[in-house]
Amino acid sequence: MRSDAATVEEYLSQLPADRREAIGAVRRTILGHLPQGYEEVMNWGMITYQVPLETYPETYNGQPLMFAALASQKNHMAVYLTGIYMSDDARREFEAAYKATGKRLDVGKSCVRFRKLEDLPLDLIGECIAAEDVGAFVARFERAAADRRGKKAE
Repeated sequence: MRSDAATVEEYLSQLPADRREAIGAVRRTILGHLPQGYEEVMNWGMITYQVPLETYPETYNGQPLMFAALASQKNHMAVYLTGIYMSDDARREFEAAYKATGKRLDVGKSCVRFRKLEDLPLDLIGECIAAEDVGAFVARFERAAADRRGKKAE
């Protein structure tokens, strides 16, 4: 469910109370662990944590690099963790740590889905957010982009 909200506050105000509470708790976790240099905005119809274009303008689509995002979808809520899905090793480590919490892992290509706040290990989400500063994230993005270009050239 894509939102047309212009601000995070507007987005949150449009959510049902239970979802507002859950999304708010995950948002507080993200903001409490977010390294300096990322910005919180509404982009792509969700609360997005991104690398500002002033910091890194050479994106493939002219849009800021999304580091993480938070959304209320039709049948679930989701936290998008781009950094853990840019490498198979990072994804495997995250999934193993998630399963070790005893909570049910429900992932998509770049998202962790949850229906209730209790389904999400907030400490692990915070660790993932805190683990990569803007410079490291941009460098990893550039390596991944170069790898993709190299594969296409073959």
